[in-house]
Amino acid sequence: MALWRGSAYAGFLALAVGCLFLLEPELPGSTLRSLWSSLKLGPAPQGPVSPEGRLAAAWDALIVQPVQRWRRVAVGVNACVDVVLSGVKLLQALGLSPGNGKDHSVLHSRNDLEETFIHFMGKGAAAERFFSDKETFHDIAQVASEFPGAQHYVGGNAALIGQKFAANSDLKVLLCGPVGPKLHELLDDDVFVPPESLQEVDEFHLILEYQAGEEWGQLKAPHANRFIFSHDLSNGAMNMLEVFVSSLEEFQPDLVVLSGLHMMEGQSKELQRKRLLEVVTSISDIPTGIPVHLELASMTNRELMSSIVHQVFPAVTSLGLNEQELLFLTQSASGPHSSVSSWNGVPDVGMVSDILFWILKEHGRSKGRASDLTRIHFHTLVYHILVTVDGHWANQLAAVAAGARVAGTQACATDTIDASRVSLRAPQEFMTSHSEAGSRIVLNPNEPVVEWHREGISFHFTPVLVCKDPIRTVALGDAISAEGLFYSEVHTHPHY
Repeated sequence: MALWRGSAYAGFLALAVGCLFLLEPELPGSTLRSLWSSLKLGPAPQGPVSPEGRLAAAWDALIVQPVQRWRRVAVGVNACVDVVLSGVKLLQALGLSPGNGKDHSVLHSRNDLEETFIHFMGKGAAAERFFSDKETFHDIAQVASEFPGAQHYVGGNAALIGQKFAANSDLKVLLCGPVGPKLHELLDDDVFVPPESLQEVDEFHLILEYQAGEEWGQLKAPHANRFIFSHDLSNGAMNMLEVFVSSLEEFQPDLVVLSGLHMMEGQSKELQRKRLLEVVTSISDIPTGIPVHLELASMTNRELMSSIVHQVFPAVTSLGLNEQELLFLTQSASGPHSSVSSWNGVPDVGMVSDILFWILKEHGRSKGRASDLTRIHFHTLVYHILVTVDGHWANQLAAVAAGARVAGTQACATDTIDASRVSLRAPQEFMTSHSEAGSRIVLNPNEPVVEWHREGISFHFTPVLVCKDPIRTVALGDAISAEGLFYSEVHTHPHY
């Protein structure tokens, strides 16, 4: 009788643990396994139970090192120090009092700064402006830099991508950009900066943050956001481009990463035109067979964007961009879905893949076109797509998964994905195209990378596990692109 009661008791407890699995999928697998083993009921059921946990485990199995790995990566040309602090506290420290908001496209004075900051804080919208007065800007930057609680970070896409690559100890990284003493101190010891790139003064970008509900005078911010301003002439003119290209001969990289073209928006049309031609000439000086990745960033000048698409895209091998940049690109160059004024929530996967397909079809490598472009890494908050012209890249399944994984770990500031701190927000099903008969895809967390093909172009899609309470989202795009490139393998072919 006692024996029967014991086994019934054990069975009841096993049933209870089973119910826990169903009712509390968020519980860490380790907790459930230890509970199971304490009942001495044989081997514990393995594997995480939440969709997030299953997806993270599936990624870990898919992310394998490429056969041919990069050994030397050269990165240029935008670099700065990001100074992050409370916008309201800085304006108070500058002796400014809250007035009326007014947008200024260029800031000429402290008063312009105060009015423009109020204008955007009132909307809870992000914005970035150029501060024209060098002396006034340096005075403000000094106050900001020494302000209690101000945080200094590596800034500029090139410097951030270089930092990410340098985290891999077997990689040698060269960084060319305007590097002042503070930035040099913040950079990883494994990032080599050529002496010609060093300058006496840092380029500071001031990032004024405000919280949702934060008040200043009559104003109350509807959302948390940031206002960025700088007096950055070195990056604006891409001053380090020639230093960058001339240092490649000695460094002998097997991958080149270029960014900073967006910084030219503050220049005259004539200077932009001249500089873009010099960019293309410089890239063409890089020996054939060394892939060049171009990282795009936020832009507002359609003419400059259109010139980049037509002149620079054919000269580079790979692109990295987000949903805002992709939409602006198709609007500027009259691509598919260019009548869409803004994404309504999550960017539609079919529309995104149509635009990516068009970029590679119209501006990428083909038998009839002298273009090197064969790869695009697209990222948005809830999913990524890696698109490649067939026959030029390998290990892209691992690359897209690694890019998505780093988005979840870096935003949450964890070493590995913590399933309890992330959520799967990607569309559960979607069409792969809107302009032709695409396929309908239903997402399965156990098989998180979905692949489809269209006229010699391959698409790899994966969801992102979005951090529920992000610690820091600055530089996420740069980390994603760097990680995706790190796991990528290029096949070098003679030109068609």
